Amino acid sequence: MVMHKKRRLTSFQAIILGFAGVILIGALLLMTPMASASGKVTPFNEALFTSTSAVCVTGLIVQDTGAYWTLFGQMVIIILIQIGGLGVITTAAAIAMLAGRKISLFQRSTMQDALSAPKVGGIVRLTGFILRATLLIELLGAVIMAPVFCRDFGLKGLWMAVFHSISAFCNAGFDILGSPDALFPSLTAYGDNAVINTAIMLLIIVGGIGFLTWEDICINKYHVRRYRMQSKVILVTTAALILLPAIFFFFQDFSDLPLGERILASFFQSVTPRTAGFNTVELGAMTSAGQGIMILLMLIGGSPGSTAGGMKTTTLAILMANAKATFCRREEVQVFGRSIENSTVKNAATILMMYGILFFGGGVIISAAEGLPLGTCLYETASAVGTVGLTLGITPKLGVLSQSILIALMFLGRVGGLTLIYATFSAKSGSHSRLPAEQITVG
Repeated sequence: MVMHKKRRLTSFQAIILGFAGVILIGALLLMTPMASASGKVTPFNEALFTSTSAVCVTGLIVQDTGAYWTLFGQMVIIILIQIGGLGVITTAAAIAMLAGRKISLFQRSTMQDALSAPKVGGIVRLTGFILRATLLIELLGAVIMAPVFCRDFGLKGLWMAVFHSISAFCNAGFDILGSPDALFPSLTAYGDNAVINTAIMLLIIVGGIGFLTWEDICINKYHVRRYRMQSKVILVTTAALILLPAIFFFFQDFSDLPLGERILASFFQSVTPRTAGFNTVELGAMTSAGQGIMILLMLIGGSPGSTAGGMKTTTLAILMANAKATFCRREEVQVFGRSIENSTVKNAATILMMYGILFFGGGVIISAAEGLPLGTCLYETASAVGTVGLTLGITPKLGVLSQSILIALMFLGRVGGLTLIYATFSAKSGSHSRLPAEQITVG
């Protein structure tokens, strides 16, 4: 009698199946009549698109969130955003911890992969820290924005403050500020409001720098030298990616605005493309150069182990450090006095190639299928694969094929291309033999 050994899911497969399962459940809930303001069943493709965008904290939509969905529908969306922002595995672990269940070694290993933590030890404590910090930050964001929203919308402003605080912290970009005078206005009505602008930007930045970086800051405070090398890379790269584009936007795109509003608009549009998806200006009115910078920022995204998607700031930093090492004819890649392993450089190069293929390939297919300019389509695919949510307004008008491509890009952008590859090939052992080496010229 032949006994077949039961195959167990790997941690990467568990992460992917977890995200897919939550997306499907969310889509089914959003299809129900009580989720839509019209009281009708929402088509599956529209519900699936919205659920994927929420779980993958993207923000691309085919129906206005504030006008189309009821309070129930909006609550489903914000719960999906919270689960997607924290991560499905982290959320499941949190529920298990609250129920008093013991976390198994496999679950701890899966949590480590989901959070991009350096080791399994202390992962449960880190999860508890993440949950407490998330609740505190989102509550603080809601408290700061509530007076403004309550002034404009009455008691409904409390719900709007909570919704936008969670959406901003999770880098989702969903808003419920629907207006009969504008299609998907986002935060354009608050372009000159310093409170809303500052609160949203801080929530986006804090959510996008990563949970491990928070922990470093909380433990070591102002002693920057004690930070992990990764935290230093993230903080420096994030600061550069905010400041430099803001200067560019200030001089290139918003010269017609009053000085105060011009500064706010420049910084906001510099912060939001790295996976947040809110906007305070009309994106279609920006220059081609400005839109190009935003595409680049969307592809870079946030940081590892954060609520954000994209290639990640560390990927960009490693690639730039590798280029510097090549220019200096140095064998090893160095960052902040530490050498980087070759496997990390290889991963960074692979991630760049994958995002480039997904971004450009998706844009070309949508352009060919819809007969739209390639540049406009590339803006949407960068927004999808970077899990950003910014749009030039074409997403709701796309056909089922094009929207399906955006769904796939959002999913891959959130779970990570390497996670999908590891989930597919992790059970296959590679050969440890080495082939003969031969030189090939590049460049």
